[in-house]
Amino acid sequence: MAILRVAQMGHPVLRMIADPIDPAAIRSKAFQTFCDDLIETMIEVDGVGLAAPQVHEPIRVVAAEVVEDEDPVILINPVITVLGPGTRRTWEGCLSVEGMRGLVERPDHIRLQALLRTGKELDVELHGFRAVVVQHECDHLDGVLYVDRIVPKTLMFLREWRRWKDELDDQADVDDEGESE
Repeated sequence: MAILRVAQMGHPVLRMIADPIDPAAIRSKAFQTFCDDLIETMIEVDGVGLAAPQVHEPIRVVAAEVVEDEDPVILINPVITVLGPGTRRTWEGCLSVEGMRGLVERPDHIRLQALLRTGKELDVELHGFRAVVVQHECDHLDGVLYVDRIVPKTLMFLREWRRWKDELDDQADVDDEGESE
């Protein structure tokens, strides 16, 4: 397995629409090795999710911690459906936008449909922080970065966010269950 290089904001791959994966290619050795590398890279850089475009592969694949306290899974050709009107605000960061945080409001309840790396279909409902993580990562598949979705005037350097987080949370009605990256 290998640690992959993470693309930073400004690299064209992060603004591309990723190509779907042919289900027939899922079981190939090359694809399975890429999946292992994507998960290993996510863990190495201390992320809770990582999309293939972030490691210079414009394909519709995401590694994410979908269920708390379980190993990360590979999501292939994921589709998200919003299931309710509720939203949540969380401070998001991104491995491709190092050293920054911004407040993002996203749907709080979603349905996730995808193929797993075994070829099996996944169809789950996610709430809260896990829903936010999956939406953040799936945005990468459409060339969208969290900075495109931030609440105006909330983008800041990580150092300042850490210093002022509690005061900012009180002012901005933030759900502090976790921060996504």
